[in-house]
Amino acid sequence: MTEKSTYDAASLPDLLPIYYKKLFPYGLYYRWLNYGGVPKSYFTNREFSFTLKDDVYIRYQSFADQQEMEKEIQKRCPYKIDIGAVFSHKPKDHKTVKAAAFQAQEKELVFDIDMTDYDDVRTCCSGADICEKCWPLMQIAVKILDRALEEDFGFEHRLWVYSGRRGVHCWVCDETARKLSQNGRTAVAEYLSLVKGGEHQNKKISLDTTRLHPFISQSLEIVKARFYDYAVKKQDFLGDEENHKKVLSLITDETLRTELEKNFTSKEYEENTSKTAWAVLRKHVETKKSEANYKGSKYVLEEIMLQYCYPRLDVNVSKGVNHLLKSPFCVHPKTGRVCVPIDPKKIDEFDPMAVPTISDILEELNSVEKEDSNKKTKEFNKTSLKECTQVFERFVKKLEETWKGKGKMIEQSDMTMEF
Repeated sequence: MTEKSTYDAASLPDLLPIYYKKLFPYGLYYRWLNYGGVPKSYFTNREFSFTLKDDVYIRYQSFADQQEMEKEIQKRCPYKIDIGAVFSHKPKDHKTVKAAAFQAQEKELVFDIDMTDYDDVRTCCSGADICEKCWPLMQIAVKILDRALEEDFGFEHRLWVYSGRRGVHCWVCDETARKLSQNGRTAVAEYLSLVKGGEHQNKKISLDTTRLHPFISQSLEIVKARFYDYAVKKQDFLGDEENHKKVLSLITDETLRTELEKNFTSKEYEENTSKTAWAVLRKHVETKKSEANYKGSKYVLEEIMLQYCYPRLDVNVSKGVNHLLKSPFCVHPKTGRVCVPIDPKKIDEFDPMAVPTISDILEELNSVEKEDSNKKTKEFNKTSLKECTQVFERFVKKLEETWKGKGKMIEQSDMTMEF
């Protein structure tokens, strides 16, 4: 994982006008959020919010069509765009409507996974920082959640997006997902949540001692396949006394915990490595579990692995129909990286540090435009954004097939059919 280029945040006000004029994929974006134009108010009643320079925040933006959206974005050049719900009335008219009548009606089911929520279990970075040693946590999260959303819930239209800095977002866009009530969204989010408890609670995963739910079993398969490489090799999660204590605090059986403490502090393990410590821990647990008087969890090893690797969801983001979430194709003002769509099937190949910055793509565009005057090729297809935009296009086209199948696809003008 290598930093692709340097980016100067001070240059953003100069770069954004060009980015929004030449590179933002308005056509595809509109086709996504218009959902085939049925009902006709679906796009016009959608809330957008803009964060402008110096943290000026404007809510309840809404647009009549793609042209108006383009014009306003290019005029304002937002540092950040958030997408909200489809309301009962046009959000820009909300002050003229009685508060009780202005209601959020539909929105994609969304998930937000942020690396800062893993700070208690990663040893390499903290806060907004990420590196190749902790990024596998995001890969595991995408694999677990994408499988469950597809196989357990039957959701077909899932848009995964890199947040531009330290996490990933998922937009579930099936009609059934968009129409979910708050209770329905909460039920899905709770089903997918295993890590419980705040920062002052050590043990955050407790599994049923009788039989694992199939969802947990399948999630464990994904974690187990990656645990050794991630936790032992990359994180050295049992590499010192402080980390020993962290892991031992997750073991409820006192006898087992005491035995392991003695092992970890003996001279034999003075120069301990996670490889040795993990082997010792596993051996002791398996031996202890076979004893008749064992009082601990039957799944103690699985609980440790899940605590260190299972996705940590911001459940509140998923529960609310009117919760705003950062839009794809924004530019993160601190890193300069574009919030690009990701193919979940290729998440292992995705390198966040290689995501193009606004500086990179404008430089690429500039050099290409000098050599290539082909007006038919969209500008972003002449830059590093091409592959990410193709992921987005495949997603939109798959959505459009469902509208055609239901007889919902309306005739679209040449303006929207850019691709």
